[in-house]
Amino acid sequence: MIRRILLAIIITASLQGAADDKGAITQEMLSSFKKGYEDNAANRARHNAMNATGIEKLAYNEKVRNKFDDHFSHKVETKGITDQKSSGRCWLFTGLNVLRAQAMAKHDLSKLTFSQNYNFFFDQLEKANLFLQGVIDSSDLPMEDRQVEWLFQNPISDGGTFCGVADIVSKYGVVPTEVMAETEIANSTSAFRRHLATRLREDGLRLRQAKEKGADEKALEGLKTRQLGEVYRMLALALGEPPTEFTWTRRDSKGNAIETKSYTPKSFYQELLGNDLKNDYIMLMNDPSREYWKVYRIDYDRHSYDGMDWTYLNVPMEDLKQAAIKSIKDSTAMYFSCDVGKFLDRDRGTLDMDNFDYESLFDTKFGMDKAERISSWASASSHAMTLSGVDLDEKERPKKWLIENSWGNTGHDGYLIATDDWMNEYLFRLVVDKKYVSPKILKAMKQDPITLPSWDHLFLIEN
Repeated sequence: MIRRILLAIIITASLQGAADDKGAITQEMLSSFKKGYEDNAANRARHNAMNATGIEKLAYNEKVRNKFDDHFSHKVETKGITDQKSSGRCWLFTGLNVLRAQAMAKHDLSKLTFSQNYNFFFDQLEKANLFLQGVIDSSDLPMEDRQVEWLFQNPISDGGTFCGVADIVSKYGVVPTEVMAETEIANSTSAFRRHLATRLREDGLRLRQAKEKGADEKALEGLKTRQLGEVYRMLALALGEPPTEFTWTRRDSKGNAIETKSYTPKSFYQELLGNDLKNDYIMLMNDPSREYWKVYRIDYDRHSYDGMDWTYLNVPMEDLKQAAIKSIKDSTAMYFSCDVGKFLDRDRGTLDMDNFDYESLFDTKFGMDKAERISSWASASSHAMTLSGVDLDEKERPKKWLIENSWGNTGHDGYLIATDDWMNEYLFRLVVDKKYVSPKILKAMKQDPITLPSWDHLFLIEN
């Protein structure tokens, strides 16, 4: 009897082992791998080099040094490089940089910087409300529901898109930097963001628990309001409390005082700019993984509950570029975003497909096109910057582009230079004034948008 039991156990384990081998790496496979790897002089040299040196240095293509050119046929004049430091606020710096350039040109100002800290305060408060109200709206769904899971995985971030610029500036206005300066936490947001996310996740659970115990809509709203009061207190301690009124002296380009007035943040914005950020601009996307000339909207890809989701027209790259060229020729810089980490030479400030030769280094081929990289999560919009120049050839075709960054005085004196080939592969989003786009784009924007879920691969926010 015991023998039969032991035999049955051995047979069962053997069958289980055989079943487990399916799809696993076997000894035969390992042997074939070892046989396929040639222990020759070239591979030994590669291994020795990688053992002591970073991949970027080893893959660097020395030939690109000789084709560096910083001349641009058309350039928007801007003043002053900003620095987001160790924060994910590139979207905010970029949006305010675009608005700053317009205000300086309009009023002949010698200098001006808008307070990123001021708008960031309200961005975080609005995102907290977006999350908590989203929890209330989905409180009848189980925790395992994909929308609920997504909410609790993403309660808040310091990244964003132009939608945040439009919503926050329209609702709360702007103030000069000297009225609400940067703080250490604003410059380095990760630790504070983790604690704020923990606060919100707990608050979200309490809202769901209250709903389970029978709390009605009014009771949930009251609980949420008290929770947001705690969030406001945390933000005020970390960033400072936003001003409601201030005095500012306007100076001309020579530094001469013109007038001193009292403002609210909204009256300051209206006097300096007054742009209708929600209606004057069109958001374009180049996503070859989806059908062109369709309007798409990504659910929850916004900064405030009463704000607008990221809604864009997907167009071929040439149509996007033509709008950008018209804007630059009219001395108007633009918000745009890209996958900045790909083929970036940080020291020289260049974005060039020839900067690095990874294929030769690893003796392999990387063959995905842009659509395949998007659909496989290999590439997406990761960083927002200001598009401010283009170099056109004799046939009005772009050769390279000038980009104002927000990483301080790094790269090419605070700027990046991108080849046109690089832009084709890694440019994603462009926000442009309606007056610079074609009639075809204006007509196409009238379509009802196709709604994409919040976990779509292009939800990824600019940092």
